[in-house]
Amino acid sequence: MISVKDLKLAYGKRVLFEEVNLNFTKGNCYGVIGANGAGKSTFLKILSGEIEPNKGTVEMTPGERMAVLKQNQFQFDEETVLNTVMMGHTRLWSVMKERENIYAIDDFSEEDGMKAAELEEEFGEMGGYNADSDAATLLSELGVKEEFHAVLMKNIPSNFKVRVLLAQALFGNPDILLLDEPTNGLDIETISWLENFLADYENIVLIVSHDRHFLDAVCTHVADVDRQKIKIFTGNYTFWYESSQLMARQINDKNKKTEDKRQALLDFIARFSANASKSKQATSRKKALEKLTIEEIEPSYRKYPGIIFQPLREVGNQVLNVEKLGKSIDGRVLFKDITFSVNKGDKIALLSHDPLAVTIFFNIITSETIADSGSYAWGSTVTHAYLPVENGQYFNQEVNLMDWLRQYVPSHVADVDEPFLRGFLGKMLFSGDDVLKKTNILSGGEKVRCMISRMMLQNPNVILLDQPTNHLDLESIQSFNEQCSDYKGIVLLTSHDHTFMQTVANRVIELTPNGIIDRLMEFDEYLADERVKALKEEMYK
Repeated sequence: MISVKDLKLAYGKRVLFEEVNLNFTKGNCYGVIGANGAGKSTFLKILSGEIEPNKGTVEMTPGERMAVLKQNQFQFDEETVLNTVMMGHTRLWSVMKERENIYAIDDFSEEDGMKAAELEEEFGEMGGYNADSDAATLLSELGVKEEFHAVLMKNIPSNFKVRVLLAQALFGNPDILLLDEPTNGLDIETISWLENFLADYENIVLIVSHDRHFLDAVCTHVADVDRQKIKIFTGNYTFWYESSQLMARQINDKNKKTEDKRQALLDFIARFSANASKSKQATSRKKALEKLTIEEIEPSYRKYPGIIFQPLREVGNQVLNVEKLGKSIDGRVLFKDITFSVNKGDKIALLSHDPLAVTIFFNIITSETIADSGSYAWGSTVTHAYLPVENGQYFNQEVNLMDWLRQYVPSHVADVDEPFLRGFLGKMLFSGDDVLKKTNILSGGEKVRCMISRMMLQNPNVILLDQPTNHLDLESIQSFNEQCSDYKGIVLLTSHDHTFMQTVANRVIELTPNGIIDRLMEFDEYLADERVKALKEEMYK
């Protein structure tokens, strides 16, 4: 167990935590959630001892071992990949090195022999004789091939470094596991492996992540960081979100009888508990939900942005036609022979093994990049709005948000006064003096929210989204996702957010170096389709 008592942390007048008291217990996985800047990552650093609080204590059960997902990819540059993983178990690594040093002594004394025997016993108890093979297995399961295991960290591809550091944290079955954004840089298959690994994990896990599908798959509880406090709630992220929204509606419903409200909440808990039991990963979540009482459900006081895309007109029969489109960069074929038409009602998830391929495709159909071959044509009724993955070019000028947004008001809008602009910025939670902020001091999340305001201004009937969840907090992601699901226009979307892709898309198109895979199905169905898997092997040869 790990206990937090009377925790306080403040930087000057800014108080992050005040009188936080929590217990994290064995067998549970806690998703640490909260708005950007609320202190989620800082809280994990306090638990790991990296940051000292102003007040309070963090206590672990004696003898338990904590492992932390390291963020510095250059920390182990001079170590081999395999050694870097084993270094995650610091005591085991220390014993290994001490053994090696003793056995390297030329004049081996009786005292050295006794010490070596002690180390051998401890080494065996910690599983040291299987350490190499265990570390190698973990690396392979995370997609780091055996050919890299003996290579120095500084010489492996950067996307593999993330996986090695993740293997390091998981190595040796730690009693307490702290993971800050563990899915960053992982592909869908590796994330799925990690979900299964953590769902079966029997010790304590705390995770900071913006990936709702991942949180839903592994978490038994949510630790909500809000208003300088941290509260623990039973259930995964979706349960926390929907139950808190339901409770808020119940509180606001003055006309509904108390017993009716109570029954609605009981029905909600029962439904989620039943759904949890259908998942092979969810035994602990089901047990947790069955013990839940109504009194544990609280309304969320978070602010959710108002993302609303209102098409000025409906799209006609011709939306977008793409004919034999192809593009290569520095001899690397991103895609070729891409031919398809977008139809009314389409919400398309775009995929590729090469993430640059989808970005370049978006840039081509928005006239920011020229294709090597082929053509595309938008329908005459289309008004499209684009959210690019990189938005730096839109924030080169040092102007306030009002003036920044004003330059993107379309010509059909007659009255562009202050209340009009404040309305669009306010929907994205820029209120009061926030609208006078200069664009050069905005955070990544604030820039994305500005870009969404810009999109809403266009009244588009087609929206193009390249990694729309990047830099956003869970509240903004949730609102964005719900709007895209309800949106009456056309959506072309690529995202690392599994839930976003699954809940929005009704068609999947994969761009490959040898053509296109196009299926009218949901995202999860596409990932599970054996015929698609076989076709992928051919297309990526």
